[in-house]
Amino acid sequence: MAKSYENEHPIKAFGWAARDTSGVLSPFNFSRRVTGEKDVQFKVMYCGICHSDLHQLKNEWGNSKYPIVPGHEVVGVVTEVGSKVEKFEVGDKVGVGCMVGSCRECENCSVDLENYCPRQIPTYNGYSPGETLTFGGYSDIMVTDEHFVVHWPENLSMDAAPLLCAGITTYSPLKYYGLDKPGMHIGVVGLGGLGHMAVKFAKAFGTKVTVISTSANKKQEAIECLGADSFLISRDPEQMKAAMSTLDGIIDTVSAVHPILPLLSLLKAHGKLVMVGAPEKPVELPVFPLLMGRKLVGGSLIGGMKETQEMLDFAAKHNITPVIEVVPMDYVNTALERLLKSDVKYRFVLDIGNTLKATN
Repeated sequence: MAKSYENEHPIKAFGWAARDTSGVLSPFNFSRRVTGEKDVQFKVMYCGICHSDLHQLKNEWGNSKYPIVPGHEVVGVVTEVGSKVEKFEVGDKVGVGCMVGSCRECENCSVDLENYCPRQIPTYNGYSPGETLTFGGYSDIMVTDEHFVVHWPENLSMDAAPLLCAGITTYSPLKYYGLDKPGMHIGVVGLGGLGHMAVKFAKAFGTKVTVISTSANKKQEAIECLGADSFLISRDPEQMKAAMSTLDGIIDTVSAVHPILPLLSLLKAHGKLVMVGAPEKPVELPVFPLLMGRKLVGGSLIGGMKETQEMLDFAAKHNITPVIEVVPMDYVNTALERLLKSDVKYRFVLDIGNTLKATN
Protein backbone atom coordinates (compact mmCIF):
# COMPACT_ATOMS: atom_id res chain seq x y z
CA MET A 1 0.00 0.00 0.00
CA ALA A 2 1.29 3.48 -0.87
CA LYS A 3 2.42 5.57 2.06
CA SER A 4 -0.15 8.16 3.12
CA TYR A 5 1.71 11.43 3.43
CA GLU A 6 -1.54 13.03 4.60
CA ASN A 7 -1.72 10.87 7.74
CA GLU A 8 1.99 10.32 8.39
CA HIS A 9 2.10 13.08 11.03
CA PRO A 10 -0.53 14.78 13.23
CA ILE A 11 -0.49 18.30 11.73
CA LYS A 12 -2.38 18.77 8.46
CA ALA A 13 -0.41 20.63 5.80
CA PHE A 14 -1.01 21.66 2.23
CA GLY A 15 1.30 22.57 -0.60
CA TRP A 16 2.15 21.91 -4.22
CA ALA A 17 4.22 18.87 -5.21
CA ALA A 18 5.73 17.16 -8.23
CA ARG A 19 5.03 13.43 -8.46
CA ASP A 20 7.46 12.48 -11.26
CA THR A 21 10.23 13.70 -13.57
CA SER A 22 7.83 15.84 -15.60
CA GLY A 23 8.41 18.29 -12.74
CA VAL A 24 4.83 19.53 -12.99
CA LEU A 25 3.48 20.71 -9.63
CA SER A 26 -0.07 20.26 -8.42
CA PRO A 27 -1.93 20.61 -5.09
CA PHE A 28 -0.83 18.13 -2.43
CA ASN A 29 -2.24 17.32 1.00
CA PHE A 30 0.35 16.07 3.46
CA SER A 31 1.26 16.45 7.14
CA ARG A 32 3.93 17.95 9.41
CA ARG A 33 5.27 16.67 12.71
CA VAL A 34 4.00 18.00 16.02
CA THR A 35 6.03 20.97 17.25
CA GLY A 36 8.77 19.39 19.39
CA GLU A 37 10.35 21.06 22.40
CA LYS A 38 13.08 22.72 20.27
CA ASP A 39 10.87 23.29 17.21
CA VAL A 40 9.41 26.43 15.70
CA GLN A 41 6.17 26.17 13.71
CA PHE A 42 5.47 29.01 11.31
CA LYS A 43 2.97 30.09 8.68
CA VAL A 44 4.74 30.47 5.33
CA MET A 45 4.23 33.89 3.76
CA TYR A 46 6.75 33.90 0.88
CA CYS A 47 8.96 31.35 -0.82
CA GLY A 48 11.52 32.00 -3.55
CA ILE A 49 11.84 29.80 -6.63
CA CYS A 50 15.46 28.72 -6.99
CA HIS A 51 17.07 27.31 -10.13
CA SER A 52 17.96 24.20 -8.12
CA ASP A 53 14.21 23.58 -7.63
CA LEU A 54 14.01 23.09 -11.39
CA HIS A 55 16.91 20.58 -11.42
CA GLN A 56 15.44 18.56 -8.59
CA LEU A 57 11.85 18.57 -9.85
CA LYS A 58 13.06 16.95 -13.09
CA ASN A 59 15.64 14.70 -11.35
CA GLU A 60 18.48 16.28 -13.33
CA TRP A 61 20.90 15.63 -10.47
CA GLY A 62 19.77 12.01 -10.18
CA ASN A 63 18.78 12.11 -6.50
CA SER A 64 15.13 13.21 -6.52
CA LYS A 65 12.69 11.54 -4.14
CA TYR A 66 9.06 11.96 -5.15
CA PRO A 67 6.73 13.48 -4.16
CA ILE A 68 8.72 16.71 -4.00
CA VAL A 69 7.42 19.86 -2.30
CA PRO A 70 10.22 22.30 -3.24
CA GLY A 71 11.23 25.59 -1.68
CA HIS A 72 14.26 26.54 0.39
CA GLU A 73 13.96 30.34 0.52
CA VAL A 74 11.14 30.47 3.04
CA VAL A 75 9.92 33.42 5.10
CA GLY A 76 7.02 33.33 7.51
CA VAL A 77 5.52 34.20 10.90
CA VAL A 78 5.87 32.00 14.00
CA THR A 79 2.60 30.40 15.13
CA GLU A 80 3.89 28.03 17.83
CA VAL A 81 7.15 27.32 19.68
CA GLY A 82 8.30 24.28 21.64
CA SER A 83 8.77 24.40 25.42
CA LYS A 84 12.58 24.66 25.20
CA VAL A 85 12.82 27.17 22.34
CA GLU A 86 14.94 30.13 23.44
CA LYS A 87 15.38 32.38 20.40
CA PHE A 88 11.86 32.78 19.02
CA GLU A 89 8.34 33.56 20.11
CA VAL A 90 4.92 33.56 18.50
CA GLY A 91 4.56 36.45 16.05
CA ASP A 92 8.27 36.66 15.11
CA LYS A 93 9.21 36.94 11.45
CA VAL A 94 11.55 34.10 10.55
CA GLY A 95 13.35 32.47 7.66
CA VAL A 96 14.44 28.95 6.72
CA GLY A 97 17.03 28.40 4.01
CA CYS A 98 18.49 25.32 2.35
CA MET A 99 18.86 23.04 5.38
CA VAL A 100 16.75 21.97 8.33
CA GLY A 101 19.17 19.66 10.15
CA SER A 102 22.74 18.46 10.65
CA CYS A 103 24.53 16.17 13.11
CA ARG A 104 25.53 19.12 15.36
CA GLU A 105 28.58 17.13 16.55
CA CYS A 106 31.12 16.89 13.73
CA GLU A 107 34.11 19.14 13.12
CA ASN A 108 32.17 21.31 10.66
CA CYS A 109 29.12 21.69 12.89
CA SER A 110 31.34 22.66 15.83
CA VAL A 111 32.61 25.72 13.92
CA ASP A 112 29.23 26.90 12.55
CA LEU A 113 29.66 25.20 9.18
CA GLU A 114 26.53 23.05 9.30
CA ASN A 115 26.32 23.50 5.52
CA TYR A 116 29.33 21.17 5.16
CA CYS A 117 28.10 18.52 7.62
CA PRO A 118 28.12 15.09 5.96
CA ARG A 119 24.73 14.45 7.58
CA GLN A 120 23.15 17.77 6.64
CA ILE A 121 19.39 17.48 6.07
CA PRO A 122 18.12 19.55 3.12
CA THR A 123 14.90 21.52 3.53
CA TYR A 124 13.25 19.33 0.90
CA ASN A 125 14.13 16.13 -0.98
CA GLY A 126 15.98 14.77 2.05
CA TYR A 127 15.24 12.57 5.05
CA SER A 128 14.79 13.82 8.59
CA PRO A 129 15.38 11.47 11.55
CA GLY A 130 12.91 8.62 11.37
CA GLU A 131 13.31 8.40 7.57
CA THR A 132 10.61 10.99 6.99
CA LEU A 133 10.83 12.82 3.66
CA THR A 134 11.41 16.56 4.09
CA PHE A 135 9.00 18.91 2.34
CA GLY A 136 9.88 22.53 1.58
CA GLY A 137 8.32 25.95 1.49
CA TYR A 138 5.83 25.66 -1.38
CA SER A 139 3.42 24.92 1.48
CA ASP A 140 1.27 26.58 4.12
CA ILE A 141 3.21 25.71 7.29
CA MET A 142 6.63 24.44 8.34
CA VAL A 143 7.99 22.93 11.54
CA THR A 144 11.76 23.35 11.96
CA ASP A 145 14.34 22.95 14.72
CA GLU A 146 15.07 26.45 16.04
CA HIS A 147 18.80 26.06 15.29
CA PHE A 148 18.00 26.14 11.56
CA VAL A 149 15.65 29.12 11.76
CA VAL A 150 16.89 32.71 11.38
CA HIS A 151 15.42 35.98 12.61
CA TRP A 152 14.04 38.05 9.75
CA PRO A 153 15.11 41.69 10.26
CA GLU A 154 12.23 44.12 10.81
CA ASN A 155 13.26 46.51 8.04
CA LEU A 156 13.65 43.79 5.40
CA SER A 157 10.61 43.12 3.25
CA MET A 158 9.44 39.54 3.76
CA ASP A 159 9.31 38.93 0.01
CA ALA A 160 13.13 39.26 -0.10
CA ALA A 161 13.15 35.50 0.58
CA PRO A 162 15.86 34.71 -2.07
CA LEU A 163 18.45 36.13 0.35
CA LEU A 164 18.19 32.74 2.10
CA CYS A 165 19.78 30.93 -0.85
CA ALA A 166 20.92 33.30 -3.60
CA GLY A 167 22.02 35.82 -0.96
CA ILE A 168 24.07 33.56 1.31
CA THR A 169 25.47 31.61 -1.68
CA THR A 170 27.23 34.75 -2.90
CA TYR A 171 27.90 36.50 0.44
CA SER A 172 29.74 33.52 1.93
CA PRO A 173 32.45 33.05 -0.76
CA LEU A 174 33.09 36.79 -0.99
CA LYS A 175 33.81 36.76 2.75
CA TYR A 176 35.63 33.42 3.01
CA TYR A 177 37.96 33.96 0.04
CA GLY A 178 38.79 37.50 1.16
CA LEU A 179 37.10 39.12 -1.83
CA ASP A 180 35.30 41.64 0.38
CA LYS A 181 38.05 44.26 0.76
CA PRO A 182 37.35 47.82 -0.43
CA GLY A 183 39.24 48.66 -3.61
CA MET A 184 39.47 45.08 -4.87
CA HIS A 185 38.26 44.31 -8.40
CA ILE A 186 35.74 41.45 -8.50
CA GLY A 187 34.21 39.75 -11.54
CA VAL A 188 30.73 38.23 -11.48
CA VAL A 189 29.92 35.66 -14.17
CA GLY A 190 26.24 35.46 -15.06
CA LEU A 191 23.53 37.94 -14.14
CA GLY A 192 20.70 35.76 -12.88
CA GLY A 193 19.32 35.06 -9.41
CA LEU A 194 22.78 34.48 -7.92
CA GLY A 195 24.73 36.89 -10.09
CA HIS A 196 22.69 39.97 -9.31
CA MET A 197 23.06 39.27 -5.56
CA ALA A 198 26.84 38.85 -5.98
CA VAL A 199 26.98 42.29 -7.61
CA LYS A 200 24.98 43.89 -4.81
CA PHE A 201 27.04 42.35 -2.00
CA ALA A 202 30.38 43.01 -3.71
CA LYS A 203 29.43 46.67 -4.20
CA ALA A 204 28.31 46.94 -0.55
CA PHE A 205 31.77 45.64 0.49
CA GLY A 206 33.31 48.55 -1.43
CA THR A 207 34.80 46.60 -4.32
CA LYS A 208 34.87 47.48 -8.00
CA VAL A 209 32.63 45.06 -9.92
CA THR A 210 32.77 43.82 -13.51
CA VAL A 211 29.88 41.71 -14.78
CA ILE A 212 30.93 39.02 -17.26
CA SER A 213 28.16 37.75 -19.52
CA THR A 214 27.48 36.22 -22.92
CA SER A 215 24.53 38.61 -23.44
CA ALA A 216 25.37 42.14 -24.54
CA ASN A 217 21.79 43.20 -23.77
CA LYS A 218 22.44 42.84 -20.02
CA LYS A 219 24.95 45.69 -19.95
CA GLN A 220 22.46 48.42 -19.15
CA GLU A 221 20.87 46.40 -16.33
CA ALA A 222 24.27 45.54 -14.84
CA ILE A 223 25.55 49.09 -14.77
CA GLU A 224 22.46 51.28 -14.41
CA CYS A 225 20.19 49.06 -12.29
CA LEU A 226 22.66 47.07 -10.19
CA GLY A 227 25.55 49.51 -9.94
CA ALA A 228 28.29 47.41 -11.58
CA ASP A 229 31.33 49.43 -12.67
CA SER A 230 31.92 47.68 -15.98
CA PHE A 231 30.64 44.97 -18.28
CA LEU A 232 32.51 42.35 -20.24
CA ILE A 233 31.13 40.19 -23.06
CA SER A 234 32.85 36.84 -22.59
CA ARG A 235 32.43 35.93 -26.28
CA ASP A 236 34.27 39.04 -27.45
CA PRO A 237 38.00 38.17 -27.78
CA GLU A 238 39.03 41.85 -27.93
CA GLN A 239 37.24 42.74 -24.72
CA MET A 240 38.56 39.64 -22.94
CA LYS A 241 42.11 40.35 -24.05
CA ALA A 242 41.91 43.94 -22.84
CA ALA A 243 40.74 42.73 -19.40
CA MET A 244 43.48 40.11 -18.88
CA SER A 245 45.05 40.04 -15.41
CA THR A 246 42.77 42.73 -14.00
CA LEU A 247 40.61 40.86 -11.47
CA ASP A 248 41.39 39.87 -7.86
CA GLY A 249 38.58 37.33 -7.82
CA ILE A 250 35.65 35.99 -9.79
CA ILE A 251 32.34 34.59 -8.52
CA ASP A 252 31.04 32.24 -11.23
CA THR A 253 27.28 31.79 -10.83
CA VAL A 254 26.52 30.02 -14.12
CA SER A 255 24.85 26.59 -13.89
CA ALA A 256 25.19 25.74 -17.60
CA VAL A 257 28.33 24.01 -18.87
CA HIS A 258 30.80 26.71 -19.95
CA PRO A 259 34.56 27.09 -20.49
CA ILE A 260 36.55 28.41 -17.53
CA LEU A 261 39.89 28.89 -19.33
CA PRO A 262 38.92 32.40 -20.54
CA LEU A 263 37.97 33.34 -16.96
CA LEU A 264 41.34 32.25 -15.54
CA SER A 265 43.09 34.64 -17.92
CA LEU A 266 41.18 37.56 -16.37
CA LEU A 267 42.67 36.91 -12.92
CA LYS A 268 45.71 38.67 -11.52
CA ALA A 269 48.43 36.55 -9.90
CA HIS A 270 46.96 34.97 -6.74
CA GLY A 271 43.49 35.51 -8.18
CA LYS A 272 40.64 33.21 -7.16
CA LEU A 273 37.88 31.77 -9.32
CA VAL A 274 35.02 30.60 -7.08
CA MET A 275 32.32 28.36 -8.52
CA VAL A 276 28.86 28.68 -6.98
CA GLY A 277 26.81 27.58 -9.99
CA ALA A 278 26.45 23.81 -10.42
CA PRO A 279 26.86 22.64 -14.03
CA GLU A 280 25.61 19.06 -14.40
CA LYS A 281 28.69 17.96 -16.38
CA PRO A 282 32.34 18.30 -15.23
CA VAL A 283 34.15 21.46 -16.34
CA GLU A 284 37.51 21.26 -18.06
CA LEU A 285 40.26 22.61 -15.82
CA PRO A 286 43.48 23.56 -17.64
CA VAL A 287 46.40 23.50 -15.20
CA PHE A 288 48.93 25.79 -16.89
CA PRO A 289 46.97 29.01 -16.25
CA LEU A 290 46.85 28.06 -12.55
CA LEU A 291 50.62 27.59 -12.41
CA MET A 292 51.30 30.85 -14.23
CA GLY A 293 50.21 33.08 -11.39
CA ARG A 294 49.48 30.77 -8.45
CA LYS A 295 45.74 31.00 -9.09
CA LEU A 296 43.02 29.09 -7.27
CA VAL A 297 39.76 27.51 -8.38
CA GLY A 298 37.43 26.95 -5.45
CA GLY A 299 33.83 26.31 -4.60
CA SER A 300 31.30 27.35 -1.97
CA LEU A 301 27.91 26.07 -0.83
CA ILE A 302 25.41 28.35 0.95
CA GLY A 303 26.61 29.18 4.50
CA GLY A 304 26.27 28.05 8.11
CA MET A 305 23.45 29.31 10.32
CA LYS A 306 25.55 31.95 12.09
CA GLU A 307 26.78 33.38 8.78
CA THR A 308 23.28 33.28 7.26
CA GLN A 309 22.01 35.47 10.13
CA GLU A 310 25.03 37.76 9.70
CA MET A 311 24.24 38.06 5.97
CA LEU A 312 20.61 38.96 6.64
CA ASP A 313 21.61 41.61 9.17
CA PHE A 314 24.17 43.02 6.69
CA ALA A 315 21.52 43.08 3.95
CA ALA A 316 19.09 44.89 6.25
CA LYS A 317 21.73 47.44 7.25
CA HIS A 318 22.77 48.16 3.65
CA ASN A 319 19.30 47.83 2.15
CA ILE A 320 20.30 44.91 -0.09
CA THR A 321 17.31 43.06 -1.52
CA PRO A 322 16.89 40.78 -4.52
CA VAL A 323 15.15 42.02 -7.66
CA ILE A 324 12.01 39.89 -7.70
CA GLU A 325 8.75 39.15 -9.46
CA VAL A 326 6.09 38.13 -6.95
CA VAL A 327 3.59 35.60 -8.35
CA PRO A 328 0.57 33.67 -7.01
CA MET A 329 0.87 29.98 -6.14
CA ASP A 330 -1.20 28.76 -9.10
CA TYR A 331 1.27 30.49 -11.47
CA VAL A 332 4.11 28.24 -10.26
CA ASN A 333 4.34 25.95 -13.32
CA THR A 334 4.39 28.94 -15.69
CA ALA A 335 7.07 30.54 -13.51
CA LEU A 336 9.20 27.37 -13.75
CA GLU A 337 8.81 27.33 -17.55
CA ARG A 338 9.89 30.96 -17.70
CA LEU A 339 12.80 30.30 -15.36
CA LEU A 340 14.00 27.58 -17.73
CA LYS A 341 14.15 30.23 -20.47
CA SER A 342 15.82 32.76 -18.12
CA ASP A 343 12.72 34.92 -18.53
CA VAL A 344 12.78 36.56 -15.10
CA LYS A 345 14.52 39.48 -13.42
CA TYR A 346 15.95 37.96 -11.35
CA ARG A 347 14.03 35.72 -9.03
CA PHE A 348 10.42 34.57 -8.77
CA VAL A 349 8.88 34.68 -5.29
CA LEU A 350 5.64 32.85 -4.50
CA ASP A 351 3.12 34.83 -2.46
CA ILE A 352 2.16 31.80 -0.37
CA GLY A 353 0.42 33.67 2.44
CA ASN A 354 -2.15 35.34 0.19
CA THR A 355 -2.58 32.87 -2.67
CA LEU A 356 -2.09 29.28 -1.45
CA LYS A 357 -5.57 27.86 -1.16
CA ALA A 358 -6.13 24.40 0.31
CA THR A 359 -8.27 21.87 -1.54
CA ASN A 360 -10.30 19.23 0.22
